Amino acid sequence: MAWQLFRLGRWSFRRRWTVVGIWAVLLLALTGGAATLSGKTHDAFELSGLESTEAFDLIKDRDPTAAPDGATARVVFRAPDGATLTDPAGRQAVTDALAALTTDNVASVLDPFTTGTISEDGRTGYASVGYAHGAADLTPADRDALEAARTVAEEAGLTAAIGGDVLGIEMDGALAEVIGIALAFVVLALTFGSLVAAGMPLLTALVGVGIGVAAIATLTGFAELGTTTPALGTMLGLAVGIDYALFILSRYQAEVRRGRPLDEAAGRAVGTAGSAVVFAGLTVIIALVGLAVCGIGFLTEMGLAGAFTVAVAVLVALTLLPALLGFAGPRATGRRTRTPQQPTATAPQTADTSAVPAAAPRTLGRRWAEGLARHRRPALVAGIALAAVAALPAASLQLALPGDNTKPADSDARIAYDLISDHFTAGANGPLLVVIDTDEARDPAAAVDTATESLHALAARDDSHVAAVIPALTGDSPEALYAYTQQLETARLATLTVIPVAGPSDRTTKDLVADLRAALADLPDHTGARAMVTGLTAVDVDISNALIDVFPLYLAVVVGLAVVLLIAVFRSIWVPLKAALGFLFSVGASLGATVAVFQWGWLNALIGLDATGPVLFLLPILLTGILFGLAMDYEVFLVTRMREAYVHGVPARQAVIDGFTHSARVVGAAALIMVGVFAGFTLTDDIILKTIGFALAIGVLVDAFLVRMLIVPAVMLIVGRHIWWMPRALERLVPTVDVEGEALAARLAANGPRTPENNAATALKRSATREPIA
Repeated sequence: MAWQLFRLGRWSFRRRWTVVGIWAVLLLALTGGAATLSGKTHDAFELSGLESTEAFDLIKDRDPTAAPDGATARVVFRAPDGATLTDPAGRQAVTDALAALTTDNVASVLDPFTTGTISEDGRTGYASVGYAHGAADLTPADRDALEAARTVAEEAGLTAAIGGDVLGIEMDGALAEVIGIALAFVVLALTFGSLVAAGMPLLTALVGVGIGVAAIATLTGFAELGTTTPALGTMLGLAVGIDYALFILSRYQAEVRRGRPLDEAAGRAVGTAGSAVVFAGLTVIIALVGLAVCGIGFLTEMGLAGAFTVAVAVLVALTLLPALLGFAGPRATGRRTRTPQQPTATAPQTADTSAVPAAAPRTLGRRWAEGLARHRRPALVAGIALAAVAALPAASLQLALPGDNTKPADSDARIAYDLISDHFTAGANGPLLVVIDTDEARDPAAAVDTATESLHALAARDDSHVAAVIPALTGDSPEALYAYTQQLETARLATLTVIPVAGPSDRTTKDLVADLRAALADLPDHTGARAMVTGLTAVDVDISNALIDVFPLYLAVVVGLAVVLLIAVFRSIWVPLKAALGFLFSVGASLGATVAVFQWGWLNALIGLDATGPVLFLLPILLTGILFGLAMDYEVFLVTRMREAYVHGVPARQAVIDGFTHSARVVGAAALIMVGVFAGFTLTDDIILKTIGFALAIGVLVDAFLVRMLIVPAVMLIVGRHIWWMPRALERLVPTVDVEGEALAARLAANGPRTPENNAATALKRSATREPIA
């Protein structure tokens, strides 16, 4: 593979206009498709086969006009001092405001006077508004009507705030991208010593992200994708795109310093570092595509979209970067490049021993590696202890879908949430719905009564965490009785509402969902009816549990495939196993830091948080998938140079030092860039992007500097040459991929060294004999 990549890199360098033209046409075509074909995204985290989602499907099947999983809004009204909402003026103001929000998509409006959602002092009340469609499908007229209702209330002297999921999720990562790009440019400029060289990885990464995101946007015209899908693609594409180009460009500069002609240096860089990029990209793609084994639609979407952007980043780094190097010429070689020393025209060599110079400079990386060699056992113990301490908070991990309580304190949704919590209960922000299916009941009304009695009995317990049970028949008026009777006769179901004491994301509310199901478990035996607990809170609980259940399978599939791939890369059993075990430290420390900041509130003001709550429920599995792939990136880039030195005859422990010396600077720069890109997303207002960005930033920071630059080399220095052991039987089965470029170096060396003098002669000879370029 290294030879084919060498030819690809050299061809791209020489045919730079063709390569740039192909990528430009592709980018323009997909941008046009995104502009004309892109459709809507959704912000619903749904999963079929759960009790909560089955209840929604049952309601829609029995009553096609119902929209149990549609968007909801809670319009909160607050009367001024000395007035109440029950005064004639207050009542009229609320009535007028609710009348103003009616649109074609509004399915129901429950005013506070009918439902009794008025506080004891009469000053605060809220209305529940249900919509026929999800938040992503609401029209501008629906949102304008909400603002009109607020205006009517405020003009009448009331304070009004709008909460609920009606506003949807707004993914705005523009600021994060700008911050990440700015930091990346500074790090690249310091690393390469050339503004031209620093700009190349940024340009290629932006092209890759543009193509990836445009393709995803175009796809939304044919299939509705999640709101987080394009944002995740941007985050990953930008991070890995810069890193992959960084590794190839760094190798290119090293080859030029060895006296290679520019086109050959580009080919060698793609053939060696590009091989590592291919396999590093494959590990990320495996980890992301592996999300499909979870069987969860929105995770599969995110994984496939992320994998696509990573694949584009790999292709761009292998082709567009060499083409840009062709345009830049010597300007991309950096300030460290002096007049190259000409290779001596001695007898043909069988290996490229210049790949690992005998006298490496005394860089910071080399001093660090030599210090590790002297103190490898204490360093290993200290590294493991530090990672273990950082992971301790993860033992208290609680998962949920962040709600309005985690939004900024001055946001409308947060104000509405706090008003309801202060004057009613926090659980009123996320009521639970109990659906009684009476289709098989012997006496439907009696079955509903039995279920209601069971819920009241549960509420009477001291540890029930139930604030109120609202029965299916909420009044004795003829209208209420008629509606209840019709629902039993035509829809063959009834719905009860349970208001928890705690908020939707609280641990006790999750326990309450299980308690409700346990209390109603005997209903089919006694009445023939069955009960299902649903509502957005119950859906979140069910999805969280489903993710926890499927996590071991996902981990086994992804880690297993990646270990097999790394065995082929390193031709070793212990290196891949060591890499996978080291990843556990990274993900543990990342989850521990996330719990400490988001759940416990440690230093959360630094990232713009003013509230605490459970961690995003999809974070563990999403973090595992993404971080595992990125961790294997650093493993490949760092250990490949160690293996390269080892296969060229350097003793095992010295090979660790030499390989670390040559790769530590570029790996450190890549890690800082990736941390900067991910950390930039912590400055957004959206809690989902903030959580994912923070967890990935900490994970990459720990993996690159603690695991890969401390624990990994310490282990390899302790084990020595045995780290490269592989059974003979397995060695015969595993294909040779030559990621370190040994076969490539031998093949090129067999043709004799290329010098500027014989390059011209070779070109004239080819021109005269019409010899094709290899």
